[in-house]
Amino acid sequence: MDGPRITLTLAPSLRHFAAAGRRGAAVPVATDGTASLGHVVESFGVPLTEVGRLLVNGREVAPSHVPEAGDAVDVLPVTRPQRVPGAPLRFLLDIHLGTLARRLRLLGVDAAWETPDPGDAALAARSAAERRVLLSRDRGLLRRRELWAGAHVDHTRPDEQVREVLDRFAPPLAPWTRCTACNGELREADKESVRDRLEGGTSRTYDVFAECPDCGRVYWRGAHHARLEAIVDEAVRGVSGGSFGQAGPVSER
Repeated sequence: MDGPRITLTLAPSLRHFAAAGRRGAAVPVATDGTASLGHVVESFGVPLTEVGRLLVNGREVAPSHVPEAGDAVDVLPVTRPQRVPGAPLRFLLDIHLGTLARRLRLLGVDAAWETPDPGDAALAARSAAERRVLLSRDRGLLRRRELWAGAHVDHTRPDEQVREVLDRFAPPLAPWTRCTACNGELREADKESVRDRLEGGTSRTYDVFAECPDCGRVYWRGAHHARLEAIVDEAVRGVSGGSFGQAGPVSER
């Protein structure tokens, strides 16, 4: 672009998206005179999924606004907790966020994830069809226009990713109510009805079970329960006003 020049100021929480030399305040940016402000911001490195408001000379404008020479643009982040209107809060995660998907399911959050990788086009289409917020670390994926809603996951460690998602969206939590393998909703199971799916030691040691009607997986409070309970407890403490279910069984597999 080599047209009208504007100045672009990213909010501090958005500056890590820009190239190292463009993270200060009031950075000069050349436009072509026809590109929308949304296009300019994304070209600068910031996915529009991360933008809450765009101000031009102090006035809020839409991403479709075409900036003019001399405009001072402020790019503000989404407010937290971010509200997603029009549908129950549900997520869709890309192939690289499998561990985060299982952690969210452990907390009772509806988190769709599939393998093998369905590809960017299929993920964007599913986000739109099912009205799911797509979580990804891929900026290109988050720029696809067919997305219903999306959010960039900044962190790489699963513990930090969970905190990041809970802080941004504050979803209602219902720990131990979803299958961590397929995202199905768990139901109580009589021991006799699942005995043929249990190993001998498990059958002799445990009496309380749950099962996933979608994939048939059986859950109980096994050897890994203490570790998983610590993950749940940390999440519950960090979210205020959540709707938490009763602690139930969890498989040791």
